[in-house]
Amino acid sequence: MNKSLILVFVRNPELGKVKTRLSRTIGNNAALKIYTILLAHTESVLNSMPVDKVVYYSEEIQQNDLWSEKLYQKKLQKGFDLGARMQNAFETAFKELYEKVVIVGSDLFDLNTTHIEDAFQALENHELVIGPSLDGGYYLLGMKKLHSAVFKNKLWGTDSVLDATLNDLKQQTVKVLEALNDIDTFEDLKAHPELLKTILNDEKIYRRNLKLSQKKRV
Repeated sequence: MNKSLILVFVRNPELGKVKTRLSRTIGNNAALKIYTILLAHTESVLNSMPVDKVVYYSEEIQQNDLWSEKLYQKKLQKGFDLGARMQNAFETAFKELYEKVVIVGSDLFDLNTTHIEDAFQALENHELVIGPSLDGGYYLLGMKKLHSAVFKNKLWGTDSVLDATLNDLKQQTVKVLEALNDIDTFEDLKAHPELLKTILNDEKIYRRNLKLSQKKRV
């Protein structure tokens, strides 16, 4: 058994149940397409990493999908909120005697192997590592033993999560990685024109929503 483990949390890719904030602007079908691409990108980043890997599904474990059973263990998220689900996943990993555990999200088009490598390297001489997202949350969290405080008393999905987490860790050594932008809104999507061109084949939809976003900023 490898002593290092990657946990990747995913939502089951179902119409109307993924990227709900984004779907308010571009519609459910386009939002699902975008999330499917983000899942494939995340898998392509992780599949070559020389560590053990577990994909945690939100609703049900899926077989014969893009997450190969040869490379990934498959488990179901358990808990009443995101914090509880992450804590349960870390607890399971440490009970299985892993020494370095890193969790990543599945909605970052900017994620690459260097971010994952840097995270595991940081755990050589830091107790924790965190990858901030530009919306005030984080896209990556790694640790060598369970720090349960980081999973409690958080307003998940808000811009307070990162600061609250770092506040919990004032007495620990924490490596902060490069900040990245996860894709939750149309504003986030605009930062990736190649993704927009791939997904939004209807140019009218793109132009209309671009105008709407510009008006909101005025």
